[in-house]
Amino acid sequence: MNNFLLFFEEMPVWQKLSWIVLILGGFWILEGYYALVKFNYDKWKHARTNFIFLGFVLLINTLFGILTAGIFIWLDKTQFGLLQLIELPTWIELVLAIIVLDLIAQYFVHFLLHKVKWMWRLHLIHHTDTHVDATTGTRHHPLDFIIRESFALVAVIIMGMPVAFYFFYRILSVFFTYFTHANINLPLRIDKTLSYIFVTPNMHKFHHHYKLPWTDRNYGNMLSIWDRIFGTFVYDQTQKIRYGIDLIEDSTSDKISYQLKIPFNRSIKTRN
Repeated sequence: MNNFLLFFEEMPVWQKLSWIVLILGGFWILEGYYALVKFNYDKWKHARTNFIFLGFVLLINTLFGILTAGIFIWLDKTQFGLLQLIELPTWIELVLAIIVLDLIAQYFVHFLLHKVKWMWRLHLIHHTDTHVDATTGTRHHPLDFIIRESFALVAVIIMGMPVAFYFFYRILSVFFTYFTHANINLPLRIDKTLSYIFVTPNMHKFHHHYKLPWTDRNYGNMLSIWDRIFGTFVYDQTQKIRYGIDLIEDSTSDKISYQLKIPFNRSIKTRN
């Protein structure tokens, strides 16, 4: 187990980038053969828009890497955190760390991004995509992503987890981000069965419906249990889904300059 975790702790940057390319590229290709929705769109133009947002995300990751390293050095020196108070097998501590990260850095912050007005304005960019596919997972306003990363660090501090746990979580998160956004037609029985524990492609697509109440449902990233526990779970027929958001014109979906200005555009009247 220690060697397994050491692999993620020492994983070089090129391997992390290769993982992103492999998972994103793999689902992007699968969409061409097993599409849930037959889009009539320029797939490359759409991807270019979302890859620009990915560039912002990677830049922020680089900057946050410095802060993250400092936090893990501090945790190692002070032995702060819940995991330092108990003695458990490593694999159980890893599972607990992932569960807490998924709750705080995914479900909870996502809930806040929908419920707090200024945060919702930042998060709108993720919902303006009218052709949800694997690349949509990379579509976040830079300030939105900074908020998400900050909550992840809060979870790290609360648990006092080692850096290997955090890196392993990040690898899992990349997979689920592209898996749940991918425009793939997973057999209904498989999708529905998996959704009892994990977030699935069908389940997450309801969150991208253009209006309430589905827009405020299915906040999870990896585990669906949080949506079930807190009453935000929904599962229906995917044919009813229309992508985009009713607050903003669909025609602006691929206009980068417009999208980046959405949080500050007072002509856009948000509901909260």
